[in-house]
Amino acid sequence: MTVLSLVLFLIFATLGVIHFNWTLGGEWGINYALPTDRDGKRIITPGKFDSTMVGLGLTCCGIFYLIKPGLVEIAPPAWIMVYASWGIPSIFIFRAIGEFKYVGFFKKVKHTPFGKKDTRIYSPLCLGIAIIGFLIALF
Repeated sequence: MTVLSLVLFLIFATLGVIHFNWTLGGEWGINYALPTDRDGKRIITPGKFDSTMVGLGLTCCGIFYLIKPGLVEIAPPAWIMVYASWGIPSIFIFRAIGEFKYVGFFKKVKHTPFGKKDTRIYSPLCLGIAIIGFLIALF
């Protein structure tokens, strides 16, 4: 499970760096990262605070997967370890399923730049994170 934990750490660290890049004004990937309607209008327009909070959350998830197998010797309360073990993969399975309009495997708006990336990359990545996370939680 250590290898799987390292895989999740690397994924979360990378995603965290991307979000911190947006916090600092970077634009790399932003046009493909936010859902739009059929006319190309963004559904959400997160600010720097939002990007920072998501970046911190993703970074915390990555650190959790270093703590879980004992690669980092921090001892958070046992309840945090239990809830995070199931909570993190649950969040990502819900993200993979989506909200049935713009995001997830069951979205209706599929042919926007975001929709195409979501179908090919984002939703499968979220599903993979969830599966690996549940495997780590079980074993």
